[in-house]
Amino acid sequence: MRRVTAIRVVIGALLTLIVAVTLLPMLVLLDLVGGGNGWGLCPDGIASCHASYFAGPELAVALTLVLFLLLFLLRLALHAQRIVERRKERELYDTAPPPPPA
Repeated sequence: MRRVTAIRVVIGALLTLIVAVTLLPMLVLLDLVGGGNGWGLCPDGIASCHASYFAGPELAVALTLVLFLLLFLLRLALHAQRIVERRKERELYDTAPPPPPA
């Protein structure tokens, strides 16, 4: 697999992870509202959920840190893609055709 294709796959995976981390709180809340256990957050449902005062902020901080880490990795991947593309362009323009026979 070429470098550009590999970097594009990494960028796609990072974007998918960013969307998943962003949607996670909404999906947990929708599960709780629908009578579920909030993906393990409240094992017996929302009626008997005894979460501490710091559970929500801890989750928010953890998700925010993960999101910033993913955004940083995305920035690095985009930078690497630009470097590879510039090298490829340089190779195209630097290789001059051979001189015609005299």
